[in-house]
Amino acid sequence: MSIVTSVEQLNALYGVPSDASTVKEVDWITPDYRVFIEASPFVALATSGPEGLDCSPRGDKPGFVRIADERTLMMPDRRGNNRVDSLSNIVRDPRVGLLFLIPGSGTTLRVNGRAQLSIDADLCASFAVEEKAPRSVIVIAVETVYFQCARAIARSELWNPERHVDPANLPTPGRILAALSEQRVGGEAYDKEWPTRAKASMW
Repeated sequence: MSIVTSVEQLNALYGVPSDASTVKEVDWITPDYRVFIEASPFVALATSGPEGLDCSPRGDKPGFVRIADERTLMMPDRRGNNRVDSLSNIVRDPRVGLLFLIPGSGTTLRVNGRAQLSIDADLCASFAVEEKAPRSVIVIAVETVYFQCARAIARSELWNPERHVDPANLPTPGRILAALSEQRVGGEAYDKEWPTRAKASMW
C-alpha cells in the first residue's frame, strides 16, 4: 500500500486549485452566503476536543442559525440526548466547522470559526419555540466561509426520492440498543414509544 506522507506529495498528486476554488473563500458572510444560511434547516457541526473529534447533526426550521452580523452566527442548542459531546469540546477547544445543507440544492456552504457557549437568559429566550428556550446558544465567530460545489450531492443523488432508502430495511434504534445492552435497553417498546416521546421533547 502506497501512503501519502507529506504535503509536497499531496500537492504533486492533485496540483494547484483553480481560481474558482480559492476566490470563493472569504472571512465574512456575504449577501449571497446569507441566503444559503437562512434557507438551511440542517447543519453538521464538527468539533474537536481532548478525547478526539465529533460531528453532530443540527436541524430546525430554516434560518435557525441566526446571523447576528456578517462575522457572527448564533445557533440554539435544542434538546437532544444530553451527551453534550459537541458542547464539551467547544468549552475546551473553540474551533468548529459547519456544513449547511439545503434540501433540493446541490450546493452546500461551509463555515469555519471559533465558538463559545452563551447561557444569557435573554438570548436563549429569543430562540424559544413553543415557549421552550434552549439551555444554551452556540455563538460562532466566523473565520472562513465558502460554498462547496455540487459534485458530492450529485454523485450521491441525495435529494432523489427514487434513491431514498426504505427505513424498514435499516436496523431500528431500539434494535441496536437492545443488541448492545443485552436487551437491558431499547427493544420494540423503545421504537414504538419514540414518536410520542420525541414529539413531547422536540424543543
